[in-house]
Amino acid sequence: MSLNPDLSNFLDTLESEKRTDSLALIDLMQRLTGEPASLSGGGMIGFGRYHYRYESGHEGDTSLLAFAPRKDKFSIYLAPGADSFVELLAQLGKHKMGKGCLYVKKLADVNLSVLEALCQQSIDVIRERFPQ
Repeated sequence: MSLNPDLSNFLDTLESEKRTDSLALIDLMQRLTGEPASLSGGGMIGFGRYHYRYESGHEGDTSLLAFAPRKDKFSIYLAPGADSFVELLAQLGKHKMGKGCLYVKKLADVNLSVLEALCQQSIDVIRERFPQ
């Protein structure tokens, strides 16, 4: 896997298991989005971009799929309002779910096939809700 130097340097700062899990997430998310990994502020690793506009008028650009390897967990960013993912989340394994953020301590705690399905469903929801 070819990574840009900034991302590679960032991954080198992570402890071994966190780095290994990050590389696995990069591989998964690149495959699903067809987009290369990019490092943004705060240690977020994103794939692809989309423009959103809410009924409130708030709008902006963000990653189609992203994650951040935090000290004690991974933050995996899914489509806003991920309540439609309830069935998959029940099969995932050990996790916590925020509004649009999935928290996983390590990949060994979850079913990777279910995680892949969640990521794909998130991509599908975003592309349907915010067609480019």
